[in-house]
Amino acid sequence: MGILLFNVTTAALMVLMFNGGLALVGQSTLGRRRIPWAAVGLTGLALAGVALQLGWSGAMGALDADPSKSGWWRVVTSAFMQNGGFGGAAWNIATLAAVAAFADWFWGAPLTLGLFAAGILLPEQIDKLWGQTSHSTDPRNFAGSSGATYFLGATLAAALLLRGGADENSGKAAGQGSHDQGASRGKAVRKNRLLALGVPVLGLAMWFAQENGHGLVSGYGFALGALAWTAFRTVLQPDRDLRQPPRTTVASLTGRVGRRTRSAG
Repeated sequence: MGILLFNVTTAALMVLMFNGGLALVGQSTLGRRRIPWAAVGLTGLALAGVALQLGWSGAMGALDADPSKSGWWRVVTSAFMQNGGFGGAAWNIATLAAVAAFADWFWGAPLTLGLFAAGILLPEQIDKLWGQTSHSTDPRNFAGSSGATYFLGATLAAALLLRGGADENSGKAAGQGSHDQGASRGKAVRKNRLLALGVPVLGLAMWFAQENGHGLVSGYGFALGALAWTAFRTVLQPDRDLRQPPRTTVASLTGRVGRRTRSAG
């Protein structure tokens, strides 16, 4: 029962982050956006890690984050190993692809990669500041991309809280709309901010109730996301693709793939 509750709450936290990412970039805009190459690259590394594990029986032993083994590289390489079986690996890679895509569209590729790297490197250092220097001896924690993914997803939740959603700024710029339109936009912003607050609240509750590390790293990511928004908000261009449509969009690429699939069949 405990494992089931752990998995359900962990999945619920990701659902909050996924919906927050949609609210932040705008669900209706996804097809018009550029290919999120940073997300493609991170997902490719995760897939390469799985392929390496399948082709080399010693991959996990050489690259995981087992604290009983030495190796400075392990903290990085373990993030691209998967040890949750087929279902766990599929979940980790799918959620990484989705969260990294939202992050790429909102933060931009360089900052997305930097925040993902922070999700790999910072939690252990922050734990040391809080005096939590003991290393987990649970082999489930020796590998997996989920920690960095939840960290990155929480940075989006922080941005959603502070920005209010994809339509907040456009609503202000649209001039004098009707009272009903203004009230609708205000309701959407409040809903988005409640959704965003749900990430650190549920995350920290998971940590205190279950010692679920996904919740703790989400708290760290939320704090860094707020700092990132404060520092870079003037240079971020989350709506660039909508003002200057890219040559290749998500919709055009999926359309090509669909046509080729039908013609091959």
